[in-house]
Order: sequence, then C-alpha cells, then structure tokens
Amino acid sequence: MDGARTDAAEDSTVGTSGTTALSYVVPAHNSTVAIEATLHALAARLDGMDAEVVVVENGSTDGTPELLARLQREWASPGVRLVVLTSDKGMGNAYRTGIAASRGDRVLLTADDLPFGFDDLDAALELDAASHPVVIGSKGHRDSDVDRGLLRRVLTGGFWLLRRVVLGMRTLDPQGTFVVDGAWLRSIAPQLSEGGYLLSTELCFLAERSGLVPVEVPVRLSAAHRDHASRITPGDVWQMGVGLLGIRRRHATRP
Repeated sequence: MDGARTDAAEDSTVGTSGTTALSYVVPAHNSTVAIEATLHALAARLDGMDAEVVVVENGSTDGTPELLARLQREWASPGVRLVVLTSDKGMGNAYRTGIAASRGDRVLLTADDLPFGFDDLDAALELDAASHPVVIGSKGHRDSDVDRGLLRRVLTGGFWLLRRVVLGMRTLDPQGTFVVDGAWLRSIAPQLSEGGYLLSTELCFLAERSGLVPVEVPVRLSAAHRDHASRITPGDVWQMGVGLLGIRRRHATRP
C-alpha cells in the first residue's frame, strides 16, 4: 500500500475523463536542491493552460516535506493547482499515487529537476492527443541531445537489449518522461505494481501490449542534469534483468 495521502487527493477522478487539461506528476525524494526551482518553472510555463501539478514526496530524509509544505502555503499561481501528496519510498510508488490523484486529460510524468525542460511537453502539444495517447520524451531518439559518456551509452544499449529479449519491447527509451492520455492511464493504474524506477517500463509494456504505439520525441538534457555523474553500474544491468522478468511474470496471464 502507498503511504498516507493528503485530503487533496479525495477529489481525484480515476479511470474517467479529467477535469483539467494537463496534470504534471512530480516525484520528490530528498529534493531540497531541485524542487523549488522546478515548481517556479512549472508555475510560469503552465500559467493559463488549465493545469495542475501533483508533487509526491516519497520517503525523504532531508527537509523536503517541510519545504513542500512552505511552497504549498506560499503558492501564488491561482491558474495552476498545486497538490502535495506522500507515498512510500520509490519513484514507482510516487508515480502510482500521483496518477491516482491526477485529474488531467493528459498526464505528464517527469522528474523533480525537469531533466528535459519543456521539450517533452512542447512536442506532445504539437501532436493530436487522441491519435497519440502515449508520448515519450526519449533519450533514445536519434535527434535527442543527451550525450552522457561511453559507459552510459554501453549500459543503455545493454538495457535496451534486455527489454527487447525479456519483454519484446520495441520502444527505445521507456524510462524517459511520459505524456499519457489521462483516462487510459488511470484505468490501467491498478495493474502497475513496480515501486521503483521500472514503473515507466512497466507502463510502456502495458501500452505496447494494449496495441498502443508510444511516440518517442527528441529531447535535450538540461545542463544541470547533464553535469550529474552517472550512478548506473554494470551490476544494474543484472538487477534490471531480474526486474523485467518480474514484470513479464506478473502480467503473463493478463489480457
């Protein structure tokens, strides 16, 4: 079960049309360095767009909960609804909590530092939402500018091969940012079970298996995100393999 949520989640619409045009779902774990700037950027970009921002704090051990409480009290963007929730630790747990509480006709799943700025949103807005229910800000797109060094490229290739072999997945980067039809996303949310970073891969797998073809759009990695040293190790390839097998096993008997 997810952790306790604030009362702001009570008016969520699950598995139906949204009551706002766009929901941003932003996990926040030990996010004191990034989350305030991110919320200011979202308030400016989404002003006038009939949008909401759903921030899900998940198991932080720094001052993130207190910072979010202050930012919520001081929120001065009446055109953009801010919801602050909590979940158990883990990006997947945060996403599932945020998805359930979202009200948007489209839901954008991103990270606390907006790794691609608004490239993903801008590209999605140029596409017909009904014809493209799943749009991915993809590091694997040939026009993306996301160079992270030789080791990262080698490991990324290993991850792609594992996904192709274990899940038969054709999407190049199921761990990018997602812009998804809100009604469909909320309807399949009960099937999502990953608590960690593989939640987006599980989501992409369910989309492909449902006959939806994710559209990958090019993105540019932000300068701040590009400067972060990669935390991925060769051992993570093994862990991903185990996780992918778990996804395949859990969904094997589902239609």
